[in-house]
Amino acid sequence: MIPAEFVNWFRYSAPYINAFRGKTFVVAFGGEVVADGKFVELTHDINLLASLGVKIVLVHGARPQIESRLHAAGLTDHYVEGMRATDLEVLQQVKESIGRLRMEIEALLSMGLANSPMANAGIRVAGGNFITAKPMGVISGVDLMYTGAVRRVDSQAIRNRLDAGEIVLLSPLGYSPTGEIFNLTLEDVATHAAISLKADKLIFLMEENGVRDESGNLLRELSPSRAQALLFRADLSEDVRTYLPCALKCCKEGVNRVHLLSRYVDGALLLELFTHEGIGTLLTQDVLESLREAKIEDVGGILALIEPLEAEGVLVRRQRERLEMEIDRFFVLEHDRRVIGCAALYPFDDEGEIACLVVHPEFRNSGVGDRLLSRLEDRARKLGLERVFVLTTRTAHWFIERGFAEVGIEALPEKKQSLYNFKRRSKVFLKKLSYRPGGIKNEFS
Repeated sequence: MIPAEFVNWFRYSAPYINAFRGKTFVVAFGGEVVADGKFVELTHDINLLASLGVKIVLVHGARPQIESRLHAAGLTDHYVEGMRATDLEVLQQVKESIGRLRMEIEALLSMGLANSPMANAGIRVAGGNFITAKPMGVISGVDLMYTGAVRRVDSQAIRNRLDAGEIVLLSPLGYSPTGEIFNLTLEDVATHAAISLKADKLIFLMEENGVRDESGNLLRELSPSRAQALLFRADLSEDVRTYLPCALKCCKEGVNRVHLLSRYVDGALLLELFTHEGIGTLLTQDVLESLREAKIEDVGGILALIEPLEAEGVLVRRQRERLEMEIDRFFVLEHDRRVIGCAALYPFDDEGEIACLVVHPEFRNSGVGDRLLSRLEDRARKLGLERVFVLTTRTAHWFIERGFAEVGIEALPEKKQSLYNFKRRSKVFLKKLSYRPGGIKNEFS
């Protein structure tokens, strides 16, 4: 990475670093991650998150390890509706498999290799009887015996360990008040842990890249209602059919965000958490996008949008002081607490100037500009303006496609004519506003 790219990336990541400090993340992964030798890379990312002040709960599965031991012992692996039937013989193999796997995970998290991301890591891993379980009972006529479900999570005990700077590692085993041990599923433990801890994020590392639509396109963001509708699709993969209901349950019960992403991508956690577009599917109840009047706190975000275009000469330079004074003229479109678009309206008698309409490059083909323009036109109507105009050197066709017509400088209000910069030779475009019967229509309607 060249220096400029590194600096830009680091600056880009800074808001996320600040936002994640002190937050609780539950990260769930199957035993395949360890079996395939991929957990070493994951430990590097976990170490980085921990060093940034993130409180981490890891939940591991052990299916391939258990299947391997059962096969070696000559025992039959029997599933009922996706859950392993666990008799005493199978339970013994489950306990041994999980015990060995847990020790391996703890050993990998304890690495402090020089010249590696784990150098001087000093990660402390905590475990304990945090999960109280109950028997699953009889499913489809089959007694699952020592296969169980989570009854309760000792969230306070886990928080105590997190507050002490430790990473908590939860295994898919639970204990009953009578001393019995139950075989649990990874997703059940992760879901209940995230809900009990009121975690800020639950992250499932799975076989798929995320959730896809009927055309095979990755759905980067999902609302609970959209996720609920997807559950009825017959073509969902096994992983999505397993994890999506858990994600939906968590969202409904207070977990802010649930991420579904591929376990095969090196650095998947970092790419999902520290880049705006991410690499998987995010399920959230939050309204990720909002179009609103700008506030003084938005000045920095607006400047970040317009400064590159000012440097290119596309926009006239605006001093920060001027922007602060004129902030009430601006609207911003915010996505995931980040300003991705802005625009301003300056009234001149019965006309209004549309200025500083800027959209972040990543969102220029997603209708952001249209939404901003529509909001400005609605504001102009509310002010009783009959026309809006814009001066531009680069985006003539965009405005023409939206009903603007090129006019001469003489069509500008006199005050604006006196301010016209002949060196820039900006083209002038004008649009007459039509008034909708029944008043102004909200852009969300």
